[in-house]
Amino acid sequence: MKEILNLALVFFLSSYWLIVPIVFLVVMLFLLGTRKTNKGRWMIATVTLIGVVLMAWYGFGRVAYYDWQVKRLCAIDGGVKVYETVQLPTEKYNKYANKNWILPNKAKAKPSDEYFYEREIVYYHRDNPQVTRQLTRIIRRSDGKVLGEYIRYGRGGGDLPGLWEGSSFSCADIVRPPSFATSIFKEGK
Repeated sequence: MKEILNLALVFFLSSYWLIVPIVFLVVMLFLLGTRKTNKGRWMIATVTLIGVVLMAWYGFGRVAYYDWQVKRLCAIDGGVKVYETVQLPTEKYNKYANKNWILPNKAKAKPSDEYFYEREIVYYHRDNPQVTRQLTRIIRRSDGKVLGEYIRYGRGGGDLPGLWEGSSFSCADIVRPPSFATSIFKEGK
């Protein structure tokens, strides 16, 4: 019996975005049948319609709006900017390539690390959904020069609550970080 109740709860929680509008409409139809005047019927229909539209906006419209904002911001300044390419000897190039181009961050870089990265995150919207701008720079330790920047925007969350993982969207699909590093570091002789 407990398993059946758990299954029913899981079904309801994971599909309430469908159940709640149906319940709204059933209640509206019931209330419309109890009203004698057209004014009362129109008021009930209007309030119910506004409720359904607000739920649709909350569940789908916000995510679509913030995804559109992320696409717009990505088009403005997202992507990779290379200021200087570095020719690495084959041995060093393969060493970095074998580590999937994971460089140490500035806070954990050892004095022996020739290159490191630093990251800045700006929150455009902290609530649910969260919208961020992430700037990653690869820096040469010897002179402190920024060799390149990778800017990406992203949205996380904003979905209807449920037992599933929240969705996300970003312009990271345009250029993945290994491509960022390999656009700066080239194999030399």
